[in-house]
Amino acid sequence: MQDLSRFQHPRFARTYKRMSERADPATAELRGRLLAGLTGRVLEIGAGNGLNFPHYPAGVREVVAVEPDHLLRASAEQAAARAPVPVEVVPGHAGALPDGPGSYDAVVLSLVLCSVPDQAATLAEVRRVLVPGGELRFFEHVRSPRRVRAVLQDLITPLWRRLGGGCHPNRDTAAAIRAAGLLVEEQDRFAHRPMPGSPTLTHILGRARNP
Repeated sequence: MQDLSRFQHPRFARTYKRMSERADPATAELRGRLLAGLTGRVLEIGAGNGLNFPHYPAGVREVVAVEPDHLLRASAEQAAARAPVPVEVVPGHAGALPDGPGSYDAVVLSLVLCSVPDQAATLAEVRRVLVPGGELRFFEHVRSPRRVRAVLQDLITPLWRRLGGGCHPNRDTAAAIRAAGLLVEEQDRFAHRPMPGSPTLTHILGRARNP
């Protein structure tokens, strides 16, 4: 049994659940794009409160959804019961994924690489559990390409990380995916404001292949 105590942020989890549900109408189309065309057995890392689950296509045989936070995992379990495909929600964290090498046809990372303790370790685990030729689908907010905004992200990261459940707004996640040896086949970079009054952040959405 993994020790998940360091991943518990109950105040943040309650806030995240409330805000993500408010933002879902603006984000639903992006979640649909993220998951479109997936087939086979899928691992979703950092499933949160399960907002991706309604968007999995019929070709998916099974989703194993890993979530370390107890409060969010309870919400994800409720969402799994309403999902259009079989979803099993399990406790765990990105640095030690369930199952052996080559267990999954695809891995989904959705707004999670900003907050994992070690991006390189997470992506190494992704490669381990993916079949050769398997897909990584990713949807993440990332470091701004604009120099001034990127510097501001650097300045606010220490406080943001403490208040936001470990989130680092200044990570160059696209570079980390490539550095892990995954072959990025498609990537869309865009500004996205999930709801009125929230900050507009640079996001990436795309797919990569395990060679």
